[in-house]
Amino acid sequence: MKQLNKISVFYRNRKVGELSMTPDNRLCAFQYDKEWLLSGFSVSPLDLPLKSDLFIAKPEPFWGNFGIFEDSLPDGYGRYLLNRMLKKQGVDDSSLTPIQRLSIVGNSGMGALSYFPESFVGKEKTLPELDYLQQLALDVLSEKTDTGADILYFNSGNSGGCRPKCLYRDEEGAWIVKFRHIYDPQDMGKMEFRYNEIARLCGIEVPDFKLLQGKYFASKRFDIENRVRLHIATAGALLSESIYQPKLDYKTLLHLTGFLTQDSVQVDEMFRRMVFNVLTNNKDDHAKNFSFICREGKWSLAPAYDLTRSPEGYHGEHATSVNNNGLPEIKDMLAVGETVRISHKKGMELIDSVFENCKEILAERF
Repeated sequence: MKQLNKISVFYRNRKVGELSMTPDNRLCAFQYDKEWLLSGFSVSPLDLPLKSDLFIAKPEPFWGNFGIFEDSLPDGYGRYLLNRMLKKQGVDDSSLTPIQRLSIVGNSGMGALSYFPESFVGKEKTLPELDYLQQLALDVLSEKTDTGADILYFNSGNSGGCRPKCLYRDEEGAWIVKFRHIYDPQDMGKMEFRYNEIARLCGIEVPDFKLLQGKYFASKRFDIENRVRLHIATAGALLSESIYQPKLDYKTLLHLTGFLTQDSVQVDEMFRRMVFNVLTNNKDDHAKNFSFICREGKWSLAPAYDLTRSPEGYHGEHATSVNNNGLPEIKDMLAVGETVRISHKKGMELIDSVFENCKEILAERF
């Protein structure tokens, strides 16, 4: 792995700025390009406002990296695969700096940001049959085989999350296809398909979705619009919240939505997502499972994703609390709604609407 202490960050074909390591090699430093300052936008309004300052990242929670650039890196499943590939090449994954990791991502990550110069790890592999990819993922994750991690990695698109995924393209566009993990039920894809159908009935915006071969859940990529990549930021990146030490509350998510979008309709939408997750036992509602899209400086709520039954959560509680309660009740949802001017009456109307549409997948406690 080549030594790097500086990379250029690009938005499509425009240079955003330079990202480098501090002299002690522990923290990232970022500075916007002069041209970008004249006509660009802040890629992360709370962390990196559009100023000429030299910004220094904090040691935590992203190991000396900025949240918005940490978003580009694979985590969970993707990080596991990359670790295995690097280990075969004699590279200790834990020794790499954020700069080196981002250079591996290069132009292959999700969203519109890319990083140069690139560092190539192995050779790209073409997409095999989905059944083969599913079985290979199960074999690699259960340590039954020492080969195939490269095939899985190069088809994952550096996407996040713990479940195996691949990028897929057909005549309808670009998709993310999800596979079962070793602990998932056989009908995992059908379950997520049904959850998305019901979420849409509840008035929640979700990407287009479908079942491939009757079992693999596929979600349309919302970071691509008319073949153009869009700038995407998770709530975790924007708020510097780690999924490994979850402490986010829906009150903060609602306020963030209002701050970024300046649109009460989108705040209502976030409220519906909170209600849906609570009522349907989707406790995997961590900070990276909420995203925002920036179109040339104007922010909007991205479609909802990773909507499925997840009763385990974090120690049995929701990753994102409601009114500081990890096992929230209706009164908690109403309380956080009132902090963003959703009245008790309107809050109950929104809750009742979601409740009526998702009766078949309600959590037992409701």
